[in-house]
Amino acid sequence: MPDLPVYDCPRTPTAPNLDGSLTDPAWNIAPWTTPFVDITGAGPAPRFRTRAKLMYDDEYLYVGGLLEEPHVWSTMREKNTKLFEENNFELFLDPDGDGLNYYEFEINPLGTIWELTLPKPYIDGGVPVDPTNLPGLRTAIDIDGTLNDPSDTDTGWSVEIAVPWADLAPYNEGRGTPPEPGDEWRMNLMRCQWPHSVDDGTYVKGTEGEFWVWSPQYVVDMHRPDRWGVLRF
Repeated sequence: MPDLPVYDCPRTPTAPNLDGSLTDPAWNIAPWTTPFVDITGAGPAPRFRTRAKLMYDDEYLYVGGLLEEPHVWSTMREKNTKLFEENNFELFLDPDGDGLNYYEFEINPLGTIWELTLPKPYIDGGVPVDPTNLPGLRTAIDIDGTLNDPSDTDTGWSVEIAVPWADLAPYNEGRGTPPEPGDEWRMNLMRCQWPHSVDDGTYVKGTEGEFWVWSPQYVVDMHRPDRWGVLRF
């Protein structure tokens, strides 16, 4: 199996204004991830580019995702539902890297979120703590185009997430939170993308979703934390 990707996460001296657009100058300090690839590491190249940036300060881990998308659509408005059944963006964090007690976050273009905790992976009999909503979490969405309008072509959508260190500390017992420079966590990022058709001016989800990730899993299963990449502070 190839080496895991590594993201060197900078400390920002200035907190970004979270409006979903990633245009705040504070983001200039953060490099882009490599573009997302098929979850299996062997499938066709993703049809649309997806990249992310991360940075941190004393209070938050900031995550920004930029998703190219000619047709931004979404229907799921109920919090803590299975957002992967439509197009979404996802974050997975295992701060101590033991493959246990890790955090999953999902968001869609409507700004609907789902958060949960996995005591251990599903393949090992894990039963999620669902939901696990972090009280200090902040999110924002920006649509570069028009949401749910099949009559035009969009550029894409973007997301900003601020995850409080105080809420992540229970996932990192025995280690410092916020992390110290040089500390390493395990992380992955995923985009779920579904084909669609248009029926009477409305997007209709197709079958056979596509799953594009930062760190390839080599199977269609995001819950293999040993195959997640390295988030280095």
